[in-house]
Amino acid sequence: MERIPCVYILASKHDGTLYIGVTSQLAQLVYQHKHDIVDGFTKKYRVHMRVWYEVDETIDSAISREKELKKWRRKWKIELIEQNSREWFDLYNSLF
Repeated sequence: MERIPCVYILASKHDGTLYIGVTSQLAQLVYQHKHDIVDGFTKKYRVHMRVWYEVDETIDSAISREKELKKWRRKWKIELIEQNSREWFDLYNSLF
């Protein structure tokens, strides 16, 4: 399986709870979140919709970007999501 570093945002619903993460296996990780395979925040708060992601050159740059986004105000995160998906579509199926 190809490893591509990326940062992603999951949401519970339109304008709902947000989760920001980083991975090098986006499809596998989002599948795990979507099907509650991973215990923790996303399972507890039912955060399953992949609403945004960004591919990075290296895992280190993806981690830096994740840390940066986590410091952003909620309003800025919402604006970032809505630049590409005003309706907050679940982009999960676009992975396959």
